[in-house]
Amino acid sequence: MSRLDAAPEEAETPVSCDGPRADLYDAREVPLGGLRAMEVRRALPQRPLPTVGAWCFLDRFGPQEAVMRVEPHPHIGLQTVTWPYSGEIRHRDVLGSDVVITRGSLNLMTSGRGIAHSEYSVGEDATMLDALQLWVALPDSRRHGEPAFEKHDDLPQVHLPAGDHGTGDESTAVVTVVLGTFAGVDSPASVYTPIVGAEIRLPAGRRVRLPLETAWEYAIIPVTGEVIVEADPTTVAAPDQLLYLGIDRDGIEVAAEQDTTLFLIGGEPFEAELVMWWNFVGRTHEEIAQAQEDWANEDPRFGGRIVGHGDERVPAPPMPNVRLTPRQRRP
Repeated sequence: MSRLDAAPEEAETPVSCDGPRADLYDAREVPLGGLRAMEVRRALPQRPLPTVGAWCFLDRFGPQEAVMRVEPHPHIGLQTVTWPYSGEIRHRDVLGSDVVITRGSLNLMTSGRGIAHSEYSVGEDATMLDALQLWVALPDSRRHGEPAFEKHDDLPQVHLPAGDHGTGDESTAVVTVVLGTFAGVDSPASVYTPIVGAEIRLPAGRRVRLPLETAWEYAIIPVTGEVIVEADPTTVAAPDQLLYLGIDRDGIEVAAEQDTTLFLIGGEPFEAELVMWWNFVGRTHEEIAQAQEDWANEDPRFGGRIVGHGDERVPAPPMPNVRLTPRQRRP
């Protein structure tokens, strides 16, 4: 998805990765106009929380009836992770990829030094759409490399005991390992930093302990239903909220009074401070400005035209009149 809110955000002191936390953030509505006319709610980045591990961006579009028409647009320095809940989304890119993803499928695009893609809903009429789209910042070892695309339809699952402490009965919470590693189970998707992205489905009236890596930081994003998180203090998180858990936890207990789906993101605190603007993730103002100029001038770094598209493309917005600087994270 192409960010239209390209202006830099007001600076605010970031939270430090200093131990367990229970910081609750509300997602904010981001206006996306044009043919899409879609409602998008952005849970990451937050002004005091620019990243969770290598995760640097999290949008949810839907559930809503809409026509999605995201014309060809560029990316550098990141991976895009698209995880749908309803509807069909067609992805096309300069590598020749042309796929349709539905519930249970993962689209993973690695931009490297530069790539362009488009995203359309299937059909001409408005349809029910709901999905998460996330970005993963690439480390220096990969961010200047070749672009790539992969689609995964068969992702591994972990079944965790989910007890009802009132009766002693047990069922299971089903965890789909979308990206990275969870509970010793690895997703087949390509990753370049220690990371996890996992969907957890918890039955009504159940409680489960999620195993965590103590050196990683984590956040929980409810998708449907409210989740009760046994942090300090115990916190209830609802859809359109992100609960940042910090680091130094070997596990966390979560409970739900109704059938609940949540998404867990986490990983090693990222190696570098990031400069993010429009669809680009870099390290310096100059790097971002060069990418903006290259897209505006149709530089070959972005791979040329996408099959099935003509001259249409999302134009590069003008650079802001201020110097772009990273949000610093303290150790």
